[in-house]
Amino acid sequence: MITPAFELTQDPDFLTIIIKVPYARASEFDVYFEGEDFKFYAKPYFLRLTLPGRIVEDGREKASYNTDKGTFTIRLPKEIPGQYFEGLDMLTSLLAPKKSRSAKPLVEEIAASAELSEEEEEFDWEIEQTPYKESAESTLPLQYRYGFGNLRSGVFQRLQDELSDVIDIKDPDQTPVDERRRKRLAAETAKFEPDHYLADFFEDEAIQHVLKYKPWWVDAHKKMIALQGESLQERDTHTFVVFSEEEREQLRKFTNKSYLLDKRSRHHVYLGLIDILLAYCYEICVNEGDKNVESSWNVRKLSATLCWLESFTSIHDVLVSFGRRVLCYPLHRHFGLVTRAFNDTVMILQLGKAAVLKCLLDIHKIFMENDPAYILNDLFITDYCIWIQKTKSKKLAALSESLRKTTLAKSHIGFELEELEAAAVLVQEEESTLKAAGTVSKQQLPSSESETSDSEESSSTSSETEDSDSDERESSSSEDGKINSLQGTLQEEKTAPLIDCNGLRQGTNTSSFEVSDEKSTVSLPSTSVPGKLVEELEKQMHAAIRLSEQPEGLATASCILQEQEENHVSESDRFSKDTTGKGNFLEVSSKTNPLLFLCSTNEDEF
Repeated sequence: MITPAFELTQDPDFLTIIIKVPYARASEFDVYFEGEDFKFYAKPYFLRLTLPGRIVEDGREKASYNTDKGTFTIRLPKEIPGQYFEGLDMLTSLLAPKKSRSAKPLVEEIAASAELSEEEEEFDWEIEQTPYKESAESTLPLQYRYGFGNLRSGVFQRLQDELSDVIDIKDPDQTPVDERRRKRLAAETAKFEPDHYLADFFEDEAIQHVLKYKPWWVDAHKKMIALQGESLQERDTHTFVVFSEEEREQLRKFTNKSYLLDKRSRHHVYLGLIDILLAYCYEICVNEGDKNVESSWNVRKLSATLCWLESFTSIHDVLVSFGRRVLCYPLHRHFGLVTRAFNDTVMILQLGKAAVLKCLLDIHKIFMENDPAYILNDLFITDYCIWIQKTKSKKLAALSESLRKTTLAKSHIGFELEELEAAAVLVQEEESTLKAAGTVSKQQLPSSESETSDSEESSSTSSETEDSDSDERESSSSEDGKINSLQGTLQEEKTAPLIDCNGLRQGTNTSSFEVSDEKSTVSLPSTSVPGKLVEELEKQMHAAIRLSEQPEGLATASCILQEQEENHVSESDRFSKDTTGKGNFLEVSSKTNPLLFLCSTNEDEF
């Protein structure tokens, strides 16, 4: 037989059951219901449900079949109109046969009635603690228990290779609970990195971004709070928590079980549930609801229940363990993420077991898709998914209220977070002060440098001015000296005796000149015509004056003089070459001029 897909809804007077039976023979089907029992058969499908309330056959029942969708819709009247049926979403629990819904085992237990009455009393979430007494080695059990409700043992002996990548504890079958806790705390202390924590503390842009993400339970919780004054039916979580078809299929595949747990084991189960939900809420927050290859690692690594097979004794211990692991292992290590996961877990528990079951189904799917982590489903998650469907809602409400009242501060974590933050803030303030001082000094330094450069420029300008003035004075004095020497030479030449072309002395009214430079010496021969000689002499004097005023054009001037004298002087007498080959100023020779120029006796013609 095939168990068909189904879902249940209700209104104040009727219970509606929708059954999907594609390719069934709709002409042949049977429906049976009485009290809490409901049975449906349409070959090859068979469905048996144990309902949370009683139904009655009074003629108002109705059934219909949709051939296009292949679904039967059956409306059954409630025995007590207005009664609310709780847990219609707990499909695994509904599929259980009536006789197995009781917690009684096949063998009757002594004081079973006391166990049932204990279930109804108010739950105390603090376990009694007894002083530790060291036992003899011979009295220790051969294997220690772990898993859901500490019901498993010996699993790691058979699957040691598989589980080495899933849990951090080595050889848990031979490791007591107290030793597991000591090793876990030592591993967390060794793993904590102050630099990583401070980096996320000061540079928290990415963390503040993920904290803004709102998962589905935030809106559902707001709706529940808004309807607190309404009737019980409207306040039930099934109106806010909707299971997908895939999640319903998961619930149908679970095998229904009953768990015999003593008081201590029940405490461990509830506290382990908080620990697992905290890790799941962290994963959903940091990845903003998306799943990735690290999702399985995040959930199992942040939950000491899954990673170290821890058995907690109080809610505060759960919060401290989760806070320590958040600050040691994942990528984002910020205390704000611990607080966010804490608040989200409170919301989920307040929404009821439907919301808790939806989260557990998602965890089950995450672990099922990861190769080594699927073993944790067998050890914990599958049993949690089945057990939570039978848990009383008031127990979850009491658990959520106890969790909400529990506080967690940074001082409880044990890593001296407040001291680290205070020291880092002081260092940051000192760096800011030094940086500000350096900025001020840099602003002062360019102004002083500019003043120094201005003074240097002014001093260099004054020195250059003085140098230029001295150079001008020196050049002017040297030019004056040259002019004076030239005038003295001219005076001497003017008073020298003049000789005609025949070597005869003519008198004192004659003058002789020699124009020479380093390259050549110019000699002017006498001519028979006195007027031409005077013109030649005047030209020679003007050329000499021009050359003395413009030193750079000496070579050109001498060349011009040479061209002017080519018609009067022979080539051998007119030119001579200086051995250095460099041009000099034209100056009057102090030697006696061998050429005599005769002029008129009237000196005023000059």
